[in-house]
Amino acid sequence: MHRITLLGKPGCHLCDDAREVVARVAGELGVPWEEVSIDSSEELREKYWEMIPVTLIDGVQHDFWRVDEARLRSALST
Repeated sequence: MHRITLLGKPGCHLCDDAREVVARVAGELGVPWEEVSIDSSEELREKYWEMIPVTLIDGVQHDFWRVDEARLRSALST
């Protein structure tokens, strides 16, 4: 089973949009997901600061800035 991780930070409007898409798709497909703030780790902040929100599937970067719902669904169906 796949797992989605959404990397973002508080106050990020793109993160709010991404959260809605991820929550909807994950809920419909029964895929677990979590949200992690890049502020929780210096490593995450350095690596992803310019890219948030970032979507990871099974720990591998899938998307950044925007979450394309169709692309996310397709990746989770494999």
